[in-house]
Amino acid sequence: MHIVLLEPEIPHNTGAIGRTCHATGSTLHLIRPLGFSTDEKSIRRTGLDYWTELDVRYYDNFADFLQHNPNARLFFATTKAKHTYTDVVYRPDDYIMFGKESKGIPEEILLQYPDDAIRIPMKPDMRSLNLSVSAGIVLYEALRQLDFVSLKKEGQLHHHTW
Repeated sequence: MHIVLLEPEIPHNTGAIGRTCHATGSTLHLIRPLGFSTDEKSIRRTGLDYWTELDVRYYDNFADFLQHNPNARLFFATTKAKHTYTDVVYRPDDYIMFGKESKGIPEEILLQYPDDAIRIPMKPDMRSLNLSVSAGIVLYEALRQLDFVSLKKEGQLHHHTW
């Protein structure tokens, strides 16, 4: 699976999403501009010790992303969608895009993909969920549909046996 962040602004959200991507074997795609630095010092300071092992790719803008991923099957997570994230039948190489924390995905992009915009249901008076929470919800639904292929599904007790 692929998680795409369009112009993320908050380093801890991106860090949490990166950790989720690493735990699930998913690729993280970051579309600039970023609201933070991903240099070695900044990454160390935020405690992202797994970042060097993460499959992360960078793009200058949305057009650059599309140019490098011409066959990407994209879904756009937004509060403005007509469909929910559970309406989708996910495939292993799907891309799920999330917009910046303050504004989401620009409507100009959403209008190009009306049938591929998805939302997480919530109370009518809620503006949105946290970006990293939203990414985790949608990614794990996609992985659940794929029977968590390549992921460990059983846990073990440390001091006892089941």
